[in-house]
Amino acid sequence: MEPLNLSDLEARAREKLSQLAWDYYASGADDERCVRRNADAFAQIALHYRVLVDVARRELGTTVLGAPVAMPILVAPTAFHRLAHDDGELASVRGAGDAGTVFVLSTLSNTAVEEVVAAATGPVWFQLYVYKDRGATEALIRRVEAAGCTALVVTVDAPLLGRRERDVKNRFTLPAHLTIENLTAAGYAALPAVAGSGLAAYFAELLDAGLTWSAISWLRSVTQLPVIVKGIVRADDAERAIAAGASGIVVSNHGGRQLDAAPATIDVLPRIADAVGGRVELFVDGGVRRGSDVVKAIALGARAVLVGRPILWGLAAGGREGVAAALGVLRSELDLAMALCGCPDIASITSDLVAP
Repeated sequence: MEPLNLSDLEARAREKLSQLAWDYYASGADDERCVRRNADAFAQIALHYRVLVDVARRELGTTVLGAPVAMPILVAPTAFHRLAHDDGELASVRGAGDAGTVFVLSTLSNTAVEEVVAAATGPVWFQLYVYKDRGATEALIRRVEAAGCTALVVTVDAPLLGRRERDVKNRFTLPAHLTIENLTAAGYAALPAVAGSGLAAYFAELLDAGLTWSAISWLRSVTQLPVIVKGIVRADDAERAIAAGASGIVVSNHGGRQLDAAPATIDVLPRIADAVGGRVELFVDGGVRRGSDVVKAIALGARAVLVGRPILWGLAAGGREGVAAALGVLRSELDLAMALCGCPDIASITSDLVAP
C-alpha cells in the first residue's frame, strides 16, 4: 500500500465498495454542500511560512488528554466498518495503532468494544450516542469502562439523523450478517427495513432527541472517564460545554451529514478557540485531506484533527495496511508541510502562520 495521496486511496476504495456502502460513507445531507464546504474552506487558507529556520529534524509527536501520540491526527468515529472490510473495526484499530495514534470507536460499530480494545496497541476512545433508554446507555458506559476505553466522546449534533438522500434512495440497512454489536444486550442491534433510510428510522425510534446540557452533567455523574463533546460549531455552545464539565470539544458538523447549511468547521474554529482560551483541549474534524490542513487547524487553535472518511477508504482498499497507509500519507505530508513552514515541532505551529 503506497498511495500517492488520499484521493488515490479514495479511488481504490470506490472500486471495491458496493454502491450501498460507497453511498453511505461518501454521502452528506441534502445537496451535500457542507461536505464540499468543509474541504473548500481549508483550501482557502494560505500559510505564511517562515524561512531560515533549522528544520533538519522535525518532531511530530504531541499529547491528547495527557496521552502521547505520534502525530496530531486521530481517527474519528465512523459507523459500520465491516461494510468496507471483513475485519472491520479490528483492522481499523490495528492500523491506528501502527500509526501511533488514538482510535475513536463508534457506538454503531460492527464489532464489540471489548474485542476492539483487546486488539488495540494505542488509546481507544468511545463515541457515545445517548439512547432514550438511559439504563441501556449507562450499561454501555460500564462496558466501555471495563473494556479499557480512556475517554467518552458524546455526539450532540444528531437529535435526528440528517436526510442523506443517497441512503433514502438505496433504502439503507445493514446486510443480514452485520449488526450494531455494542447494543446487542439491550436489544437495539438491528436496523429496521423501511421505505427509506433504516438508520434514520433507528435514530428516530431509539435515540434521545430531548437531550439538553444536563445530559453532559449526567454523563459526568455516571463515569470517571473524561467527557469530550463532539458536534459544536458555536462559541457560546463551547462555553456551555465547559460549564457542564467537558474535558474536550470537537468542532464538528458530522462531516456534513447532518445540517447541510452548517458552516465549515475550520471557519468557526478560531472564534471557538478564542472563547475556550485553552481551558479544555480543542479538536476539529471535517474536510482534512492534506497534511497542510493539519498545520492550518493547529495554527487556528486545535490540539489535533480527526479524520473519518479517509480511514474508511484505506480500510476498503487494504484493511489494516490501508488504514495505516491513509494515516501515513497524512503524516508524511504534515512532516513536509512543517519543514516548509519553518516549524520543527508542533509547538512552533502558531497563529502567525495564518494571520501574520
